[in-house]
Amino acid sequence: MGDKINVTIPTIGESISEGTIGRWFFSEGDIVKKDQPLLEVDSDKATLEVPAPASGRLTISVPAGTTTAVGSLVGMIEVVNGGTAVAGAPAPSSSPAVSAQPSKSVETATGATTPSSPSAPATASKPVSSIGAEQLKGLGPSKRRAVRSGTMPAPGTQQAPAPWSNADGEVVRKPMSTLRKKIAQRLLDSQQSTATLTTFNEVDMTNVMGTRAQLKDEFQKRFDVKLGFMSYFARAIIAAMKDYPDVNARIEGDDVVYPQNVNLGIAVSTDRGLVVPVLKNAQSLSYSEIEKRIADLADRARSAKLSIPEMQGGTFTLTNGGIFGSLLSTPILNPPQSGILGMHKIEMRPRAIENNGKWTVEVRPMMYLALSYDHRLIDGVTSVGFLVKVKEYLEKVTRDEVLAG
Repeated sequence: MGDKINVTIPTIGESISEGTIGRWFFSEGDIVKKDQPLLEVDSDKATLEVPAPASGRLTISVPAGTTTAVGSLVGMIEVVNGGTAVAGAPAPSSSPAVSAQPSKSVETATGATTPSSPSAPATASKPVSSIGAEQLKGLGPSKRRAVRSGTMPAPGTQQAPAPWSNADGEVVRKPMSTLRKKIAQRLLDSQQSTATLTTFNEVDMTNVMGTRAQLKDEFQKRFDVKLGFMSYFARAIIAAMKDYPDVNARIEGDDVVYPQNVNLGIAVSTDRGLVVPVLKNAQSLSYSEIEKRIADLADRARSAKLSIPEMQGGTFTLTNGGIFGSLLSTPILNPPQSGILGMHKIEMRPRAIENNGKWTVEVRPMMYLALSYDHRLIDGVTSVGFLVKVKEYLEKVTRDEVLAG
């Protein structure tokens, strides 16, 4: 008999005392390697991937779907062969350790929820349990989890249509994850605790797309990061807040609190749900610094590596539904914030253009912008003025501003 190493629920965050086991990547008795992803733990704010503390044979004492306190014992690893996993060990399985425990739905990058029912294999040509490490090479953490769970086909396989019912014709019922339940509760709280109104405008993206195309190679060579659209909109928001600081404020009781910094929340869609990491002190960041931080936060959000403090303290939120094809939407506030700006897809549309008193019609790349705001604090004149400032900044931003250090 080898040494036995405890598997426990790690510390998730300062204010979090418990977590829910979302999924075991291995089954009872499997051989695991040290530092391999062993299980996922859901809290009301994030999903964490827990690595194996040692190599050996796994014993599971707490099944998936169970909520337990931080520090609790949930399994054990019996070290074999001096801590080295034996040859021919089974690959991680998406099947829960207890067969009665239903698997969970996983939200895809497009926002659609795909059931991963044990009674309906997700891949048409290869069972999930036969997927090996070689097939997962080159995939990011979130895609590896999706392949293991059966919600994304392994390379070289076809995705079968997800069933609406099980083999007996009954509907498939699956529990919501802790994170999804918390998201649902926050959205409901937002609707009930704020006087939300949305105002719209449209921006001609000719200038943004032109400067981006002109500068993208130089920008990447100089700063070692790609120039995207998010930095343009972040800087536009910051510029508009100089004239309309109420948009960055919040209500606390009978007081209005005006933060000294712009902490910009960036909505990121992950396979576990929507998370909003925060770009702290955004007003002091250049285009390149914004792009680097957003890329880092988004990558770690999708791989469940964000810390709790990185998702707290936001004063305003930016969300981009355009990457999924959304033409127009009304974003929901993230209390206690008083504003959220929604970007949408760029669409070529005819526009009337005045030049020296003469009007012509030109086809331009246009984007609808939507500002949802708390009408208890922000009046219509403020919201419209703020959105016009954002529009004006984007239509006039210069090469020097983008390349400024």
